Amino acid sequence: MKQPCPRSPIPPDATLAGPILMLSAALLFTLLTLCIKLLGPGYTAWHIGFYRFFGGTVILLSMVGRHGNPYKGNNTRLLILRGCTGSIAFLSIVTAIRMLPVSTAMVIFYSFPAFAAIFSFLIYRDRVGSREIACIVAVLAGVGILFDFQLAGGLRGHVLALVGGAFAGLTVTLIKTLREENGPVIIYLYFCSMGTLVTLPMFAADFRLPASPMETLLIVSIIFLSLAAQLLMNQGFFYCKGWEGGVFMSSEVVFTAMAGIILLDDPTTWRFWVGGLLIMASVVGLNRLRAEQNASTSLQNQYDDPTA
Repeated sequence: MKQPCPRSPIPPDATLAGPILMLSAALLFTLLTLCIKLLGPGYTAWHIGFYRFFGGTVILLSMVGRHGNPYKGNNTRLLILRGCTGSIAFLSIVTAIRMLPVSTAMVIFYSFPAFAAIFSFLIYRDRVGSREIACIVAVLAGVGILFDFQLAGGLRGHVLALVGGAFAGLTVTLIKTLREENGPVIIYLYFCSMGTLVTLPMFAADFRLPASPMETLLIVSIIFLSLAAQLLMNQGFFYCKGWEGGVFMSSEVVFTAMAGIILLDDPTTWRFWVGGLLIMASVVGLNRLRAEQNASTSLQNQYDDPTA
């Protein structure tokens, strides 16, 4: 017998709830990126991944483990698969960032909304209209302008960034099915648990503990920022298609650029203003298209309902 999907405390207004949740998650992921950069080169992607995944698992089990079996969800195989694909995406992009300039890695990685659209069509036969495609292209163009894309670095780094984008696109697409019968907590619990199993062997082979209070603070911040951002994102997918959520999450690049300006004194060039405006305009445009689609569907339902 299938368990009912937990009720969301957020009003079911997809045109508002989806963007707010996704933009909030993007902001927290930006803070997560800053913490990873500040942690220093002594920590590999395996170290960062293990601390993130294991810490998230411990926190979630302490929260929900007292209420029966915390791993009792629906479609366990898909939960495990989503955990594996998400882990691969995270490890791939972290490794790519270590090997490439951040701008190059992020431009390649943020192809994942396009991958999500492709996987949505292949798996669920979701229709992607010409205007929605234009929004995706505009986001990718804005990212390229913002970060001044350059083919610097090794081929392996480029391939890993692309692999990360592909697996991220597949991951957000799989959430489409999982969110129908599972809440955001169980989805993230499986993600953290699978990530812990994936990273444990490499972490154990090169065991490393924080060597200073600052490193401890950064690792703790990574754990909690990951938890909050992922739960917000998973909740946001209750109101967005996989590829739509991916487009909204692309606002992370704008937040990253703003963080660089405010915290690292990065110069504000025309690329920031043009690229950022293009990204945000496409996000607003996509939201308007979704609002029009919802209004059209509601009106059609009234015509089809003889009691209306």
